[in-house]
Amino acid sequence: MASPRLETYCCPNRDAATQLVMNFQPEVFCGVCIGSASISLLLTILQLLPKKGQSPRKMPKASSSSTILLLISICDILGGLGMIFRSSVWLGFPGFIANISVVNGTDVWPSTFCVGSAMWIQLLYSAGFWWLFCYAVDSYLVVRRSAGLSTIVLYHMMTWGLAVMLCVEGIALLYYPSLSSCENGLEHAIPHYITTYVPLLLVLVANPILFRRTVSAVASLLKGRQGIYTENERRLGTEIQMRFFKIMLVFVICWSSNIINETLLFYLEMQPDINEMPLKNIRSAALITWIIMGVLNPMQGFLFTLAFYGWTGWRVDLKWRKREIPWESMSSSTVGENAYPSPVNYQSNIHDSKKISTTDSQQTDEAISMLSEGNTSSDERLTRSSPIYQGW
Repeated sequence: MASPRLETYCCPNRDAATQLVMNFQPEVFCGVCIGSASISLLLTILQLLPKKGQSPRKMPKASSSSTILLLISICDILGGLGMIFRSSVWLGFPGFIANISVVNGTDVWPSTFCVGSAMWIQLLYSAGFWWLFCYAVDSYLVVRRSAGLSTIVLYHMMTWGLAVMLCVEGIALLYYPSLSSCENGLEHAIPHYITTYVPLLLVLVANPILFRRTVSAVASLLKGRQGIYTENERRLGTEIQMRFFKIMLVFVICWSSNIINETLLFYLEMQPDINEMPLKNIRSAALITWIIMGVLNPMQGFLFTLAFYGWTGWRVDLKWRKREIPWESMSSSTVGENAYPSPVNYQSNIHDSKKISTTDSQQTDEAISMLSEGNTSSDERLTRSSPIYQGW
């Protein structure tokens, strides 16, 4: 699981609240993390592999949205690998981990492993948060026809730059001036927790707003494409809206327990003695949400692939051949050109007058197709309703 408590535990003089959760059934907790991360890792990779029975379709170019969705899955996979490695070492070498608690110990490797593994997990999931925010921004810009593959470079700079900067800054403030003196006061811990939860809270607040604006813009595009709003257009708009809803639902399910747990632990830190009887229910709630985090945080990768592409099936096709990867969608203009060539025997003045409207419709179809990546039924309805399909 991804929590700033992992870095805090690396301090030999850690606070009582961190000590409470990290020492609560560590073998069970690490086993839960390994099991959840392994299942999510395997199912995520299964979701992304090409499947038998899928017809190969040519794709002239990948969209920025499909690239972002792939990068989100990669961040989840690498973060899950970090959880498996950290928890495996924790279970397999308890004596090695015990040296972290030694204040004046000469062996630096336990602390190095503790800090390095915690930073790896935190950095990858933080980058995933930033990529998810970029996906919401890109979806809105695509509908506004202000984005493309060229903007992916800016997304890379923003995502990795901010993720690394915030992670390094938070760690530096937490461990200043050294590991042995960190957590002596909240002035060390609070900046670290702020830099950790900023991207998470940004997704929770900003993404729903951007998704809502995108859905409204999609409805306007569908209405203005042919001047009518048919049942196909209405259904396509609803599917795009449902896709955004599923993405936010998965995010809230996987990370709300972190916010609840952190709130409870901060409340316990404010108390003179966290072992007092009146605080028993709060301690129990903190421990329960701690275990829930170990289950839900790693499962984000697999649940996101379900929200992105739906269930892609079990039948994996490992034969090498050039085909469309699952996270890429087919632009309707390409389908029209391959399957239903546009007639060329129109009079030149009629052809020229309709060429502009056809180009606009192609741009609209491509923009909407990017928002329905991996949804076959949406792509088919979009293709059938496009002017090219109808033989313009």
